[in-house]
This record gives sequence, structure tokens and C-alpha cells, in this order.
Amino acid sequence: MVMLPDKPTLTRANLRTPKAAAVAGVVFAVLLFIALWLLRTSIPADPLESGVWIVTGAGTVAVALNLIPFAGIAFLWFIGVLRDRPGILEDRFLVTVFFGSALLFLAMLFVGAAIIGAILLVGTLEPNAFINSTTFHFARAVAYNVMNVYAIKMAGVFMISTSTAALYAGFAPRWIALLGYFLALILLVGSYYMSWSIVVLPAWVLLVSIHILIDDFRNARSS
Repeated sequence: MVMLPDKPTLTRANLRTPKAAAVAGVVFAVLLFIALWLLRTSIPADPLESGVWIVTGAGTVAVALNLIPFAGIAFLWFIGVLRDRPGILEDRFLVTVFFGSALLFLAMLFVGAAIIGAILLVGTLEPNAFINSTTFHFARAVAYNVMNVYAIKMAGVFMISTSTAALYAGFAPRWIALLGYFLALILLVGSYYMSWSIVVLPAWVLLVSIHILIDDFRNARSS
């Protein structure tokens, strides 16, 4: 009888997240900061505004919209970095809220950007007629609600779940987790009164990412 060779065995039980992947959080924060700053300085915060930005700020808005997909990709990598932290997947309820809120935030961010992009694209055909139409005001209101109501609320839930995971898994200091709770409360309750409240999430992600990078660097030096 001819003996067949054994099937090759996997030499590593699982793949580890590259240390450099923690940079994804920094990339997400920087890109989203820039995109939001360009949008906020070009488009008035009032959802009932006149729409003059379609003519005067079209180029700036287009640059911001092109940055958002790359920020979203970096955010997915950041989720992977957090998922790789020891102990974060021990609680099924927590990890479900963690993944669900992160993906919902990202989806709403993309939807809001897509609506603004559609407004910009259609508005270039006949700007004056489009600005004075009901379609423009409806689309503008939808974009405002998606970005400034639902996306921000999901960002707050993501920060709460991540802060809770940080307390249990210990991948971030206690003060960072407590700060996450406080900032998340601002997003959930007071975002309506703060036009720049959406920058709270990238600022906190930047803080967490910097800590993870420093922690990985220390572990690499000690090993």
C-alpha cells in the first residue's frame, strides 16, 4: 500500500495583527479631522441654508468627500486592532455592541457623504434651479440628520462599548476609558447643541491609538 504524505499543518495557530496596524487609528483620526474641517468651513451647519456652497465651495467639498472613504478603511483597520487586544472578545454582549455600533457609524458616515456628493453632482448642472428646489432642501435635511443625529449617536455607543472593553481587557488606562464615557455622554445628550461634536470620536480614537502604539513599542523593546 502506498502511503500518502500527511497534509501540511498550519505552523501558526492564528495570525496576529501587525504592530504597525495601530497606526490606522491615527490615520483615521487625521483624515476625518481634515474632511470634517473642510466640510464645516464650506457647508453651513444650518440644514435650511441657501445652498450657495454648491457654487462657491464645490472644490473643497469634493476633496473632503474623497478623503472619507480612506478614513473609513482606516477605521476598519482600527477596529481590527482593538479586536486583537487580549480579552476583548470574552463578553459576547459587549463585542456585539462594539462591532454593531462601529459598523453602523461607518455606514452612516458613508451614506451622509454619498448624499452630499449627490447634491454636489446634481447641483453642477443647473445650480440656481436646483438650490431653489424642494429636492435640494430634502436631500440636505437627510444628510444633516444622518451625519449629525444618527452617526453621532452610534459614535457615542461605540465609545461606550470600547471604554467598557478597555476597563475589562486593560488595553488602555482607566483614565482613557473614563474620558471615553464622558465624551460619549456629550455625544448622546449634547450633540444637538455642539456643531463640532462629531470631532469627539476621531479625537478619542487618536488618543487610544497613540497609547496602543506606545504600549506596543515598549513591549517590543522589553522582549
